Amino acid sequence: MSARHRRAVIAAALAVIALAACGRRGPPVPPETVRPQAVSDLTAVARQGGVEVSWTVPPRRVNNSRIIEPGYARLYRVDDAGTGEPRAAMVRNDRVAGYTEVATFPLHEPPSSYLRGGRITYIDRRGLVYGRRYTYVATTTDAQGRTSAPSARASITYIAAPERPQALQIEAGDRTARLQWQPPAKLVDGTAITDPLVYEVLRAADPAAEPSVIARTAAGIRAFEDHGLENDRTYYYAVRAIRSAAASVAGEPGERVAVTPRKTTPPEPVKDLAAVPSRGEVRLSWRPSPGADVATYIVYRAARGGTPMRIGAVRPPTTTYIDRDVPPGTYRYTVTAQDASARANESGPSNEVTVTVP
Repeated sequence: MSARHRRAVIAAALAVIALAACGRRGPPVPPETVRPQAVSDLTAVARQGGVEVSWTVPPRRVNNSRIIEPGYARLYRVDDAGTGEPRAAMVRNDRVAGYTEVATFPLHEPPSSYLRGGRITYIDRRGLVYGRRYTYVATTTDAQGRTSAPSARASITYIAAPERPQALQIEAGDRTARLQWQPPAKLVDGTAITDPLVYEVLRAADPAAEPSVIARTAAGIRAFEDHGLENDRTYYYAVRAIRSAAASVAGEPGERVAVTPRKTTPPEPVKDLAAVPSRGEVRLSWRPSPGADVATYIVYRAARGGTPMRIGAVRPPTTTYIDRDVPPGTYRYTVTAQDASARANESGPSNEVTVTVP
C-alpha cells in the first residue's frame, strides 16, 4: 500500500470515529427524576352533600424541569370505619393500588373545567355514607404517561351537616356592616343539633360573583361586624354553619343579603363666620370646616324673627359669599358644611351673625 493510499484510509477511519462520537448520548436519565412532582397541598373538607377536595397541580418534574406537555390529574379514594391508620398509597402500573379512582381531570387543551389558576377543586358526592372515613390521594401524569408518586393522604370523616342559618339581618353603618342571624333548625339528616356550631361569614362585591370567606366566629356566636368597607358600595353577604364534632362539616350558605354602607357622620361645623353689610349686599367669610370630604358650603339667611332659608352655596376651597340684591333690613346668617357622600351629610350651623342692610 502506497503512503498516499495509507493516508486516505486513516482519514476515512477518523471520519467514521468522529461521526460515531457525534451521535453518542450521555448517561441515561433515571426515569424517577423525569416524572411529575407529587402533589404537596391536597386538602379534603366535608360539605353538605359531599367532600370538597382541592390541590395545586405541580408544573414541574422531580428534576425541577418544567412539564411542557401535561397529561392528566387523577383523584383516588378509599373508605374505612375510621380506626387505625388509613390505607397506604402506592403507585402500581400508573394507578394507586387499593384505591378507587374518583375522577380524571385533563390538563391539556381543553383543560378540565375543575382546573382554575393551576388548582383543581372537586366535590366528591359518590356514595358517601355518614360515619365513614374517606381518604384521598392525587397523582399527576404527563403526556408521555409518566405518573407522579401519590400525594400525602387527606382523610375526613363524613358526618351530617347543619342546615342553613336563618333570618340573616344586616345593618349598614359608616364603612361598616353589622350582621346577626339565627341558628339552623336541625341537621340535614333531620336529627337535632347537639354539637357546637361555628359560623363562616362570606362576602361578594357582585351578586353574580362567588363569595369568599372573610371571617369565622367562635362557637355559639351569631353576630359579626365587617369594618373597613367602602361607603356607597353594595356588598352581598351569606352565612353558613359548621358543625364541630369529632369531625367537622360545613353546611350550605344561606340566602345572600345586600347592604350598602353609608357615611352618617357630618362634617365639623364652620367657624368664625363674619358679615360686612353695605347698600344692597352682605359679604360673608368664614373659617373652613376641617373635614377632608367637604363638598359644599351652604349659606342660610333669615329675616328678623323668620326661619333661616338657603340662599346659596359655594365649593371649597372658597370660603366667602356675597349676598346681592338684599332689601334694607336686619338679617341673620349661618353657614353649614356638606360632605360628598351619597347621604350628603350636613353639619350643624356655624355661629350666627346679625347685620343691618341700609
